[in-house]
Amino acid sequence: MNIKTFKGKTEEEAMAAAKKELGENAVKMASRQVESKGFFKKLFDVPMWEVTAAVDEPDVYERAPQRKPVPDKAEARYMPSQNVSYNSELLFEEKKTENGGSVIEQKLDTLKKLFEEQIKELGQAKVSEEAKEKAEEPESELPDKNIAFLRLIFHQLIENEVDEKYVNQIITEIESSLKKEADVSKILANFYQKIVLKLGQTKTLEVISGKTRYVFFIGPTGVGKTTTIAKLAYSLMEQKKAKVALLAADTYRIAAVDQLRTYAEIMNIPLYVIYSETELAEQEEELQKYDVVLVDTAGRSHRNKEQRDDIERLIRSVPAEAREVYLVLSATTKYRDLVKIAETYSEIAEYRLIFTKLDETGTIGNIFNIKMLTGAPLSYATNGQNVPDDISRMDPQNVARQLLGGGK
Repeated sequence: MNIKTFKGKTEEEAMAAAKKELGENAVKMASRQVESKGFFKKLFDVPMWEVTAAVDEPDVYERAPQRKPVPDKAEARYMPSQNVSYNSELLFEEKKTENGGSVIEQKLDTLKKLFEEQIKELGQAKVSEEAKEKAEEPESELPDKNIAFLRLIFHQLIENEVDEKYVNQIITEIESSLKKEADVSKILANFYQKIVLKLGQTKTLEVISGKTRYVFFIGPTGVGKTTTIAKLAYSLMEQKKAKVALLAADTYRIAAVDQLRTYAEIMNIPLYVIYSETELAEQEEELQKYDVVLVDTAGRSHRNKEQRDDIERLIRSVPAEAREVYLVLSATTKYRDLVKIAETYSEIAEYRLIFTKLDETGTIGNIFNIKMLTGAPLSYATNGQNVPDDISRMDPQNVARQLLGGGK
């Protein structure tokens, strides 16, 4: 029997976490309400529930493994420096404004003013009380304004639908590195730096002369795979002068093939239709004359194992060194569903992440959440239906700025 303890803001949330990890057959053995400890008790004062659950060992092995589990503690390379550098080549691509200033510094200054205005509106009564209690813990003394500022950032990230466990992780890492005299600018810069680091470097399609690359687009129905493929096809042709072919493997939906055929005719590029991995092999010699072959796979249910196996066989029919896989997700999909989709497709192949429909949502926390969950590189983002427009390389700096409330 496997026995573990889980925590949540409610008893139901803690039990849901238990079932997520141990499986639906997990049984609650005990539960109790516990107080938050340390920094978070003083800062947020949120009571927690602790549930002890158990499951028979065989059920544990039946669970689908995650692709890359997120560590509970940050690795050493994520620890911010007390002297934040805005021109680090590892973090930011430095750009200058017309007056010679740094664009990054300009963005941070805007965010600083925004948060300072919000701090003034908070009132100091409750903040002072928390600061007084905080002062009783010498190892983590912070001025009143810094406590208020951390509180604001916490709520800002939660409002942007960043998973609370990731918010707590970031704040713990930031708080442990802060000096008592740290000002608002340095705290904000540390958050900005931390988020950019965790988002990592964006990876997009590269054209390698003399080598045909097969690029598979996978994901559920209705996320905009076909439209995304058309946008990328045009970009590769116009910007990189690549020879591009389209390949439709989504023969379950006639409309999807017709849509792709329309795009192919408009762009004057070839379209091939296949029904199995065997037919793909038969077309190999013909496809060798193209730099990039963009493959539109069927939008399948992540719950249907047979359909998932079809996609996996198709992808694995191409050697690993000749293929790339992109998981296309909608930014409007519920986080719980995104988790299941991402974990299911992780069993099929390693992938990069494309997020669509950013124009249809006011929050982008799920981009950060899924990046943290899977460890997969971010790639492209789309913000509309216009072809070939409305697609761009995912910019970690802009994502971090929006998560912190700085707008687009």
